[in-house]
Amino acid sequence: MPMMVLTRLIPPEKYEDWRAGLEAFGGPRRAEYTAARTRQGITRQDVFVEHTSDGPMEIMVMEADDPARALEMIATSEEPFDVEFRGFLLHTLGLDLAQPPAGPPPEQVLDWTAPAHSPA
Repeated sequence: MPMMVLTRLIPPEKYEDWRAGLEAFGGPRRAEYTAARTRQGITRQDVFVEHTSDGPMEIMVMEADDPARALEMIATSEEPFDVEFRGFLLHTLGLDLAQPPAGPPPEQVLDWTAPAHSPA
């Protein structure tokens, strides 16, 4: 399954809002989040935080048949949840999905999968 990984520094003053939003998307708003990701063809999404010397950093891992298309759908959807989600990204990360990225997408330099195990 194709995968995309994106990283973004979280402004320290927005960290609590970011964390609360993710807790809501994984908790009481999980059904809405699941419906949105299903519409966008996303089959898995994980979000990590790494505390760096520059501040907290979000690490997002997304699996989808077409990750670039899934991001485009998130960026352009008029579904109320998706509009609100874009607002969340803009507020907490300063990320405006309506604007083209500043550079090329991340370059994958290693793709490794464990070999299938045969029962002995």
